[in-house]
Amino acid sequence: MGTRRPMDEEYIDIDDTFNQDDDAGNGGYAWEEEYKRSWDVLQEDEEGRLSSVVAQLQQQRKRRRLLKDTAVIQRGIIRHLFLIIDLSEAMNEKDLRPNRIDLTISYAKQFVIEYFDQNPISQLGIIVTRDGIAEKLTELSGNPTDHVTALETRNNVETSGEPSLQNALNLARASMIGVPSHGSKEVVLIFGALTTCDPSDIHDTVYLLQKENVRVNIVGLAAEVQICRELCNKTKGTYGIVLNEAHYKDLLFDAIPPPAIAPTKNRSNLVMMGFPRKHRENQATFCVCHSKLTTVGYICPRCRSKVCELPSDCDVCGLTLVSSPHLARSYHHLFPVENFDEIRTSNLQSMHCFSCLIPFDKSDINTTTTTGTTTTTPGTSSGQYYACPKCKQEFCMDCDIFIHEVLHNCPGCWSIASENQDNNKK
Repeated sequence: MGTRRPMDEEYIDIDDTFNQDDDAGNGGYAWEEEYKRSWDVLQEDEEGRLSSVVAQLQQQRKRRRLLKDTAVIQRGIIRHLFLIIDLSEAMNEKDLRPNRIDLTISYAKQFVIEYFDQNPISQLGIIVTRDGIAEKLTELSGNPTDHVTALETRNNVETSGEPSLQNALNLARASMIGVPSHGSKEVVLIFGALTTCDPSDIHDTVYLLQKENVRVNIVGLAAEVQICRELCNKTKGTYGIVLNEAHYKDLLFDAIPPPAIAPTKNRSNLVMMGFPRKHRENQATFCVCHSKLTTVGYICPRCRSKVCELPSDCDVCGLTLVSSPHLARSYHHLFPVENFDEIRTSNLQSMHCFSCLIPFDKSDINTTTTTGTTTTTPGTSSGQYYACPKCKQEFCMDCDIFIHEVLHNCPGCWSIASENQDNNKK
């Protein structure tokens, strides 16, 4: 039987970076210092096992993903994003398991599904670069099935030659020329090579991207490349180098929440939208988006044309077509749930989680063993319970993650609002 491949959550990232502030005056190099043993942080529990310590480190990693900026700022929820994937020979390296390209395709499919789940009225397209050219796998659209199917086609993701950073960026920029002013333009680039084969001066492309307000985020799989750093700095994007498989996923998924609107575009615009209903016909008719015969579609309320999917733009009159649930699901980005406060076991006011009603384990205590004596100190555990800063209701870690990543509403705050409405009616 082969060994089981660990899941993403099972990778433990220990921060053993060198603290330059402590020895700033010594003038020495990091490799001249005493080596650090990251396994020293794993201490056995009372029963001599490491499982509880490993579980705590995994929970801390999950929790770290939630600690994001929750300030109420203006964000662009109508996004147009191109995912550019490097398919050069460098993607065959096996420094990431099983190799760079297989892991990248797997994460790219997850990224597409999560992107449309969090941004239902946005659009996405996929571009690949190899052999010094760029190829568009999918056009900008709001259907995740088309993008996932394109990534699953093996011929589309074969590696060859060198990448062309300039050609890929020019193709993405040209494909977003028709994006309306109220929509944001973004590029997420997964770059595994250390070189790029470009036909001309790439700084001209960087200038055009900066002029047209195209934000470029890059996830590097190798060492840092200077042109990538300059590109991200000038377009107000982010540039990160992966450490391991779990860190790779974190960097890629950081591009899913919509970014803040640039100060130059910080003005209100009224966007005309149509809310078509699903229509089923007895006779098949052509749709305007794919020119295919279908019996099910959505009828544009302005020009009465039929489209296959929502959200999309009507190809005849240009009206933005969405459904009301899509618009409601995009609302949580504008008013995110505040980060919950971590509380100690001794400070718990409730006996169970407010959401899932699972009882809290208040026997969680720290035990300090001295010479011949065992001393227990209640309430000094760091705890894995959290409280909403507004309603003060207490939740377990699983519910905390579910509220911030899926529900996007605090059950405690909503229950208080419901009670107030009932009291006002009485």
